[in-house]
Amino acid sequence: MSEDTLKIFINGVLNYFQHTSDKDVKVGAPYLVENRDPTCFDYTGIIGVSGPYKGTVYFTAPKILLTHLLLSLGEQDTSNENIMDIVGEVANTISGNARSEFGQEFMISVPVMIEGDGSKIQLPEQLRSYVIPIYWKAYSAAVVICLENV
Repeated sequence: MSEDTLKIFINGVLNYFQHTSDKDVKVGAPYLVENRDPTCFDYTGIIGVSGPYKGTVYFTAPKILLTHLLLSLGEQDTSNENIMDIVGEVANTISGNARSEFGQEFMISVPVMIEGDGSKIQLPEQLRSYVIPIYWKAYSAAVVICLENV
């Protein structure tokens, strides 16, 4: 994956957090990981990708980050249902921004949200994923990109 492609996803993260009351988000250096044990926090929003790229993009974060994210967006209801919604919204927004850069052929699915460990995240073991670390307030999260050119 090219540096320009990674920048598209990084810009998606930066753009999303500009809508929060605390816009000070930092993005760490992307790094490659094996897909045997997917990077995962408490909640994950997963987007399937097809078209010129095939694979998965997901956003994963701890519950406390998502709770504060809801509050910073003006939502006082921090129920589990809203936490699941927000993790899916972040994944969808980041992937949607990528789609606007890659064009209409870059097809994205509706988000699938999961709670808990990464055992429910299915990534092809023959590929490797890029992890983009995200730091917001005192919390860490990640966007994970596992795409191959078709």
